[in-house]
Amino acid sequence: MDFLAALIPLVPLLTVILIGINFLITKHLDDQYEKTISLVTRVVLILSSLMAITLLVSDLLGNNSGSFYAGRWLNSELLNIELQFITSGFSVIVAALFSIILVIVIQFSTYYLYKEKGFVRYLFIFSLFSTGMMLIALSGNAVLTFIGWELAGLCSYLLISYAYERPVATINATRVFVTNRIGDAGFILGIALTFYYVQTTNWTDLNAKADLINTSHATVIALCFAVAALTKSAQLPFSPWLARAMEGPTPSSAVFYGSVMIHSGVFLMILLQPILERAPFVMILLVIFGMLTAIYSFIVGLTQTDVKSSICFAITGQIGLMFVECGLGLWELASLHMCAHVIVRAYQVLSSPSLVLYVNGNPMQPVPQDLGSFRWLYNTSLQRFWLDPIVERALVRPIHRLSRDLDYFDSYVIDRAMGSPTSRDAISTLAQLEQKIKIARSGYDATEFNQGRGIAGKIFEWAASAMSWFERRLVLQGIGIEMVDIGKQLGHLANDFEKMILKPRYLVMFVFVVLLSASSI
Repeated sequence: MDFLAALIPLVPLLTVILIGINFLITKHLDDQYEKTISLVTRVVLILSSLMAITLLVSDLLGNNSGSFYAGRWLNSELLNIELQFITSGFSVIVAALFSIILVIVIQFSTYYLYKEKGFVRYLFIFSLFSTGMMLIALSGNAVLTFIGWELAGLCSYLLISYAYERPVATINATRVFVTNRIGDAGFILGIALTFYYVQTTNWTDLNAKADLINTSHATVIALCFAVAALTKSAQLPFSPWLARAMEGPTPSSAVFYGSVMIHSGVFLMILLQPILERAPFVMILLVIFGMLTAIYSFIVGLTQTDVKSSICFAITGQIGLMFVECGLGLWELASLHMCAHVIVRAYQVLSSPSLVLYVNGNPMQPVPQDLGSFRWLYNTSLQRFWLDPIVERALVRPIHRLSRDLDYFDSYVIDRAMGSPTSRDAISTLAQLEQKIKIARSGYDATEFNQGRGIAGKIFEWAASAMSWFERRLVLQGIGIEMVDIGKQLGHLANDFEKMILKPRYLVMFVFVVLLSASSI
């Protein structure tokens, strides 16, 4: 049953292609069309889930070999990227669990979002996300895992901005997308260093050679992947993006940030267990950042006034404890904790719209009196420790100002020195304003042919001005004003003829005439 590992992510991808083609050729989206697409999506995800469960049962019976080779994707000297999938161990358990959650959420989405604007778009993105998550769970090498990693991030951006007509949704989606690119940079660097030090991108080979890697190399590799994991799982200092991500629909929040995608970082750390055990410094960092995130999430979660924000901080707190367990070497506990947390949080987020009904007659427990006496802590928690404004001032604004300065330098120094065209909308002198008015009245830019750009252009422009002065003083003074007017009229006629010739229809005709003349010769 090893071959099922390649089909599990492939089947949802075929659904993505089918929905995309069908959406392009279908002009009218009626109720029957939405029902058909919804039914196809559900059936395909159920089929993928059944294959994942079958693969898990086969592994438990000891029938799987541990990996499946589906072919070679890229081969360049020492770099060899194979389409290889893991068919045993914790990866198969995660794939089966995630696939079941995906089936439950898509069934919930059918009733929750049916007849909503963009429902077919939601099904398309959800199927693409399913492909990405199955790749993360089952890929046998780092490159395929990164492809799934990026697909999940892209779908996250698209579903946070599901209601793209709302500015808050698009702003939050952009901030989440940009924040996760930090983790992606760490992942790419980890892949590069893995190949540089170990000459492989295969997870199994990397873990098998962990004892042969010295501590410094293992630390650098583990640190890069740890940055990717901490970012993806919304750990400090990247925690604020999760609250922004809750702007999306409830079903997408449940599957992305409650149960499936948010645990990708923990899964990556468990997958790299042998490498992390060779890097004690990184394991200490996991304990520190995980514990800080757990404490931060617990305090901030006490003062949240909406259910999704409260749940999202509870999620980051529990995931922080999972990172602590990984840092302490409690791998089995972290695995069990992750699987149980996936199930519980999926249920909580899906049922969050009905919270008012569930808590009727069941009031919330008050905060302990000792903790409630700290008013400064309450205000700090209410502001979420000002983490988002701090990041805004420390990173976003300086980068924005730097990009603005670089753009100014590029536009006003580099472009002018190289002779590249610049914007003609700006007016810096009265002469330019007068010239702009003349052009607007006549429709003809007389100075277009004698303006130079860049250093070389200015040299030729000065030479042309000198020749023009010589012509006016020594030649045109003896001709008479009538001849000058006739010359201007002939010049305008020549320009009009040139504009007519350069029209597409005449230009095509001219090209055909030239080709026919050349062929006859």
